[in-house]
Amino acid sequence: MKNKYIIIFVFTILILITLIFILKPVNQPTYQTEVMALNLDTPWAIDFLPDDTMIFTERNGKVSILKNGTSKIIGNINITQIGESGLLGIAVDPNFNENRFIYLYYTVQNSNRLSRFTLNEKLENETILINNIPGGQIHNGGRIKFGPDGFLYITTGEAGNKQLAQNINSTGGKILRINKNGTIPSDNPFGNYVYSYGHRDPQGITWNPQSKEMYSSEHGETRYDEINIILKGGNYGWPIYQGNNSPQGYIKPLIFYTDFTLAPSGIAYYNSNLYVSGLRGSQLRKISLSADGKTVTGEEALFTNLGRIREVVEHKGYLYISTSNRDGRGVPQSGDDKIIRIKL
Repeated sequence: MKNKYIIIFVFTILILITLIFILKPVNQPTYQTEVMALNLDTPWAIDFLPDDTMIFTERNGKVSILKNGTSKIIGNINITQIGESGLLGIAVDPNFNENRFIYLYYTVQNSNRLSRFTLNEKLENETILINNIPGGQIHNGGRIKFGPDGFLYITTGEAGNKQLAQNINSTGGKILRINKNGTIPSDNPFGNYVYSYGHRDPQGITWNPQSKEMYSSEHGETRYDEINIILKGGNYGWPIYQGNNSPQGYIKPLIFYTDFTLAPSGIAYYNSNLYVSGLRGSQLRKISLSADGKTVTGEEALFTNLGRIREVVEHKGYLYISTSNRDGRGVPQSGDDKIIRIKL
């Protein structure tokens, strides 16, 4: 009888140890984290000045810099904030030391705008580069980044009007590509701002710095969130096709999700991995890629204890993420919203 109880006790301990390993937090201790800023209101986009000073937007219209642990507001943009709209993307000019240019994407009334500002002590001297990009309460896109080719790329949503995505003469439901002064590059595929089309609500873009492969994250309908490799002139199917049911002539996603809703926003590339911020998915998703960057070899959900994650950028061996629990769809935690630095 005594041996029976010993066996039961040992078996119970083994089960508990197994459960600990299975249920261990995905916020692995191998990742060193540091809260850089807190008590923010929906920090939407992050970039860096040449001296490594962080500059970021909040959806309520504030633009701030963060240096030596101190945050300072340098601009308060007059925006319209309803639903998903407001102050969204930010990009620092690659030649910032010479021209002091900062680019912003934001909502005014029922449309979105891309503008260039000069940063001295404050943002000033606004120059509107693209106006009347379709906008509204939903599907505003909003990510802006300079590509390795020196052009500025802009993601736009179709603002709930599905048919705009297939209309190459509309700026809605697209990835746009412009010169820094707002003019159209001579090699754009349709002779206008449009670089790729057939998008629903792309909210993230990044590049492999070696191969120059461009990736984008996109919100799907009823799940079907996508990670795409972006090709010039490519048609990504919306609203006609989603996922792998796309026939010839439409570009299929690198990966898409049907078993859960990721609601991807920011996306970053580092060391053959894509890092994708998940809003409804409440995670930072790590997607491992093959050597050519065209095949997914593994996936992992990281930092699932932070709630909604809006942005992720890589800067000098660190990932920077922002939480988005005060955006009207999350449950704010202590100190939300935050910007967090992760050592890779």
